[in-house]
Amino acid sequence: MKIMLSVGEASGDMHGASVAAALKLLQPDIELFGMGSKAMQSAGVRVDYDIAGQGIMGLVEVVKNLGKLFELRDKLAALMDKERPDALVVIDYADFNMRLAKIAKAKGIPVVSYICPSAWAWRRSRAKGVAGTVDKVAAIFPFEAEVYEAAGADVTFVGHPLVDIVKPAMTKEAAYEHFTADQNRPLVLLMPGSRQQEIVKLLPVMLGASQIIRKRLPDCQFFLPVASTISQAILQDIIGSYQVPVTLTTDYTYDLMGLANAAIAASGTATLETSIMGAPTVIIYKLAPLTYFLGKFLVKIPNIGLPNIIAGRRIVPELLQDDANPENIAAETLKILTDSQVYTKTQADLAEVKAKLGQTGAVKRVAEVILEVACRKKEVTT
Repeated sequence: MKIMLSVGEASGDMHGASVAAALKLLQPDIELFGMGSKAMQSAGVRVDYDIAGQGIMGLVEVVKNLGKLFELRDKLAALMDKERPDALVVIDYADFNMRLAKIAKAKGIPVVSYICPSAWAWRRSRAKGVAGTVDKVAAIFPFEAEVYEAAGADVTFVGHPLVDIVKPAMTKEAAYEHFTADQNRPLVLLMPGSRQQEIVKLLPVMLGASQIIRKRLPDCQFFLPVASTISQAILQDIIGSYQVPVTLTTDYTYDLMGLANAAIAASGTATLETSIMGAPTVIIYKLAPLTYFLGKFLVKIPNIGLPNIIAGRRIVPELLQDDANPENIAAETLKILTDSQVYTKTQADLAEVKAKLGQTGAVKRVAEVILEVACRKKEVTT
């Protein structure tokens, strides 16, 4: 059996790797290939196209890179023709992957959508488009399942995979030693994202905030987990312009989150990971002005941070566009670091978010859904 996978950024690579490992446990002789990066490759996926540098988000940014994206789409379409997979699994990277899914459908290849387009947040009409394109939606949120079922999709609520994935690999004492961190000093995580455009926009304001925090708390430690899609040289070039020491790390990120007294993170999956690990997080984001302007009219929910969406209320700060400046970021982070009541209340709220994500076993359930769809295809063709 052959399964093709398509992801477009570091978080998708992580989810793809987990699914690949689960598929191999259920069917050891399965052949997995497609677009991904290091994590998927380590899990046994043949990575035909590496996603490093592919993560592009926002209307203006996508328009600027249309030629590059069309070329990549055509190459993956040719790969389908060559390999004839029994199913295509598209993970996140919504706009690109839905176009790829339409190509697969035209070729008679069934499609499973996992970490599917956020139709519950904006452009709800696209839920019908997804329902008409993919054969199965593996939903990770209950409210997501409801939206897609109403649109006519074949949906299975599998639960959130991060409940399986996000956990420490060592004791806190061992983690402090591994990262050469001082447990008697506050530790702040900087998480500017997995796309180069996010790094360029968000890391400078994070570092500016870090300089302000250091003036108030001179012994504060700053760590930055490096996404597999980002060159450390790019990060070092930016960090070198600021008077703040930052330690770059490449492994045991969840253990590092478990040590963090606070995190400053780009809106996205990382904010859910820090929530599960109990690290109070200041969520920030900046988009091209036109993208943000259009988004204000399209997004139908009051919060953009996943922890706040899941909680149903604002439990961690969100700073967007011009509000995501060093002074505001530093002020919100210092509240977490210096006010014990704020810290304790936030941790209790994050525990509530974790409970709402469901039980363990989501990744195995996704793998079972994929095999079910792929087996149906084989039965029809034999």
